[in-house]
Amino acid sequence: MEEKLGQEPSNLVKVVLFGPESTGKTTLSRQLADHYQTEWVPEYAREYLQKKWDREQKTCEPHDLLPIAYGQMRLENELAKKANKLLVCDTDLLETKVYSEAYYLGYCDPLLEQYALGNQYELYLLTYIDTPWVKDDLRDKPDERERMFAYFKGTLEKYGRNFVTLKGEEEVRFSKAVKHIDKLLNT
Repeated sequence: MEEKLGQEPSNLVKVVLFGPESTGKTTLSRQLADHYQTEWVPEYAREYLQKKWDREQKTCEPHDLLPIAYGQMRLENELAKKANKLLVCDTDLLETKVYSEAYYLGYCDPLLEQYALGNQYELYLLTYIDTPWVKDDLRDKPDERERMFAYFKGTLEKYGRNFVTLKGEEEVRFSKAVKHIDKLLNT
């Protein structure tokens, strides 16, 4: 079962959108995939947790994290087979680890942590909190955006991940992301 959390080998450049809720990750993921004519990996947690909410009116619980991680990696590995040079990931297991620690008093399942730290991406695009927070059934921390952003940034620094912070209007974020991705694709 552990193999389901690992990345399958590929020659793709993999980029992850990373940051707090409601900071434009999905929008930018789609835009980048369109621009590079490739695949983007949606956030499996959103689908999984929306179904849970609709069924039970409950949000994420600790026992949901491994099924979410398995679903995320299944999507990533499936879409990597269809991608063209670049795979844009709306999230990764490191983001799941951040949320686990933030919501569950520092706890992260050891198996999730192992793969969150072991899976590799060439670039993290850290999305800043200067976008409007949009309420939905799953988002619940509008007053903790600064703290969550600091946690996300600190995690990337702690584990030595290559990242750039994206701030400003959609077009500015997109241009900066393209500039950094182009460097990776042309090396």
